[in-house]
Amino acid sequence: MQATTVLVEGESDRVAVETLAARAGHDLAARRVAVVPMGGATSIVHFLDRYGPNGEGHRLLGLCDVGESHGVARALVRSGIGPGPLAELGFHVCDADLEDELIRCLGTDAVLNVIEAQGELASFRVLQRQPSQRERPVKEQLRRFFGGRSGNKVRYARLLVDALPAGQAPPPLARLVASF
Repeated sequence: MQATTVLVEGESDRVAVETLAARAGHDLAARRVAVVPMGGATSIVHFLDRYGPNGEGHRLLGLCDVGESHGVARALVRSGIGPGPLAELGFHVCDADLEDELIRCLGTDAVLNVIEAQGELASFRVLQRQPSQRERPVKEQLRRFFGGRSGNKVRYARLLVDALPAGQAPPPLARLVASF
């Protein structure tokens, strides 16, 4: 069985992918699937060189933010994997980022319930009262909350995926995990 490497931008993406895969009953180790955070999409060339057709020859899949999709597409062409639509090449694109996808999929009330269960709703309410946040939509405030404190994105990635109703995951994440 050929090894599969799933390239994701960061640690929170890795946690979300692995959490959804486990919920779907995928044994990643048995399937020889490794989810590898790249430390940002701009590092993709290094990872394609290492794991791609000119490296270890793994089957490559990935997840990226829409803002990084053009760079990912160029890197896939350079490595000999592309050209073509990213989804057809196994790389799935989040509209803004994975947190945005999870918030949209769950809805703000469910996300606020997750934050409240962690005892951090008061902290989120303080963020909402900040002058720079007052006029922003709740969805944007939630994204700021997750990205504003060290470790929050990683911790909440698992919690938000666990809060998803069965069979209801953000489309890019669901398509990626279904391709394992």
